[in-house]
Amino acid sequence: MKQSLQLKLGQQLTMTPQLQQAIRLLQLSTLDLQQEIQEALDSNPLLEVAEDDDQAPADSGESGTESLTASEGPMQSQEDAAGDNDDWQGADETLLPDDLPVDTQWDDLLPSASAPPPLPEDFEDSDFETRNAPSESLQQQLLWQLSLTRLSDLDRLIAMAIIDATDENGRVTTPLEEIHQSLTHLTSTEIDLEEVTAVLHRLQQFEPPGVCTMDLQECLLVQLRQLPPNTPWLEQARIILTRHLNQLGNGDYQQILRRMRLTEDELKEVLALIQSLDPNPGQNAVQQSVEYVVPDIFVSKRNGRWLVELNPDIAPRLRINSNYAGLIKRADSSADNTFLRDNLQEARWFLKSLHSRNETLMKVATKIVEHQRNFLEYGEEAMKPLVLHDIAEAVEMHESTISRVTTQKYMHTPRGIFELKYFFSSHVATTAGGECSSTAIRALIRKLVAAESPRKPLSDNKIAQLLEEQGIKVARRTIAKYRDTLLIPPSNERKRLV
Repeated sequence: MKQSLQLKLGQQLTMTPQLQQAIRLLQLSTLDLQQEIQEALDSNPLLEVAEDDDQAPADSGESGTESLTASEGPMQSQEDAAGDNDDWQGADETLLPDDLPVDTQWDDLLPSASAPPPLPEDFEDSDFETRNAPSESLQQQLLWQLSLTRLSDLDRLIAMAIIDATDENGRVTTPLEEIHQSLTHLTSTEIDLEEVTAVLHRLQQFEPPGVCTMDLQECLLVQLRQLPPNTPWLEQARIILTRHLNQLGNGDYQQILRRMRLTEDELKEVLALIQSLDPNPGQNAVQQSVEYVVPDIFVSKRNGRWLVELNPDIAPRLRINSNYAGLIKRADSSADNTFLRDNLQEARWFLKSLHSRNETLMKVATKIVEHQRNFLEYGEEAMKPLVLHDIAEAVEMHESTISRVTTQKYMHTPRGIFELKYFFSSHVATTAGGECSSTAIRALIRKLVAAESPRKPLSDNKIAQLLEEQGIKVARRTIAKYRDTLLIPPSNERKRLV
């Protein structure tokens, strides 16, 4: 085999540490970014939080350590980052045109954290712990009520087994026969099934009403039994739930009227009583923890133009500690000087990555608002089709970069808080040759269902015909899919007397 030398030209993407850090920061959510910044502050002594009343330190030209703060120009910071990361596909050195239909505020790409509000005088740590303590589960509430009930040891053991088999909705998911067999095997004593049933009926008297029941019918009947005897239409509601539950579920009111010999107005009163019952009592018994979303972008309309701003409270304002930076000596190779020099370089990369992240987020959010102005003006029905490729072309970045930017990032608009991915949707062709967003179609379906007659709800075929009259071609199965995503039941389940 003959050996030879050849010269080849080619391009190769090198994932430098700066590039890896920039990409990682780009895809972080707001909470993850705050944690990442805090870890950087804890590990790097040359990074510090710039207070609002502090003045930006002067450049230290003699020591070769300039101060990088959030007050630097955003475009300049991204150009510097792009110089170190030439291979980053998300870098963009082209300035956006001045004549944009959407205003953009570029002042604080590394926003400063506002001071926390003063604590009230009567604030106590115990109150904070009480408000933020995890709520008790349904099983814990039932066990607490069981501890206040006088039962024998055997009945208490049976009650604990039944509570353990109760799910979060208040239903006993295990048949009583299986609970009876398991208790008999566990205690090695003969237990009557009637005794297990008696304990179950005792547990059904616990709060919330309707808990520890086997099915929906029993759940509703237990709640009816706990109502005062003089409740209007109580006996009629019990008969409907006992004998005509299937007809009630299918919306066959005519058959119920005929068998119950009630007038339509009387049946409305009975159904109102049944609808006041809770089919899932366990869900309302447990207080659900509230998760708050912190928006990354604020969108508001000022002087007839839409303004896009970064949330100034999502991250602290960082800078390089000028005192430590001034200790670095050019020709010194000692361990301390090397440590400071390495941390200074890491601090510069971190600040440039933050600049680049916020700048990219602003560009993408601005283009999204520019494209979806009709949604901000008129609502979901005016949403336009939009895919990642459209925004990638507008900001001259790769689709993967746009995907990272729009994941777990939220925008606060006059119509609510939405994830950036909410503004992206597929399209459906119209009879006029245009396109209609799937989000707009779902909004139209919701509007048609809200305006339908309760006595004769719209079927999927009818909704498809109504949309076709508006110039939107949608198949019946597509309507059914969109209806399921909107949690709208089928037409036979939406049928009502009123």
